Amino acid sequence: MSARHDDHPATAPCPCGRALAYAACCGRYIDHWADTPAPDAESLMRSRYTAFVCERAEYLLATWHASRRPARLDFEAGVRWLGLQVRAHRVLAPQRAEVEFVARSRAGGGPAHRLHECSRFVREDDGRWYYVDGEIFG
Repeated sequence: MSARHDDHPATAPCPCGRALAYAACCGRYIDHWADTPAPDAESLMRSRYTAFVCERAEYLLATWHASRRPARLDFEAGVRWLGLQVRAHRVLAPQRAEVEFVARSRAGGGPAHRLHECSRFVREDDGRWYYVDGEIFG
């Protein structure tokens, strides 16, 4: 699985939609996972979206909760991510949170696709947040 990190230089706008450069936003978590974990569920969700854009399977697998983590992750060829809208970030307990979002993509020259999901996250004893699963709407 090859990374497309070159598509997003450190000074380019972060794909997650925040008004920050990649290196100051999601890149700090993706490129420095061991030293700089995402501080909250929303930051982890945004960085996971960016990791999908950049095809960074190692980061996606590392931030997936062990109870639900797939053995491998493949990316669909020709998918272009078009944008992310975070609709809600709910802290349910100190160790649990949900993030509702809409991510838009397009495969090849086809129509745009909308993924509307409420993702569930847990914070483990190591202090890191992990994606558990999500409920897809529509």
